[in-house]
Amino acid sequence: MGSLGTPELLIILVVVILVFGVGRIGKLGSELGKGVSAFRKGLKEGQEDEEQDNDIPTTTVK
Repeated sequence: MGSLGTPELLIILVVVILVFGVGRIGKLGSELGKGVSAFRKGLKEGQEDEEQDNDIPTTTVK
């Protein structure tokens, strides 16, 4: 089994366009971009929360 070359990728692209249509593919791309942005934002917020938790001094009771 070989890797996919340019002709194979073009055939796959044409089939996908025929099945879904150009408008749907644009919407899917847009939604995918929004999802990636939300994921990155969540990761960033999680890291900031973790850093804030590490900055809070903890007291131990003896």
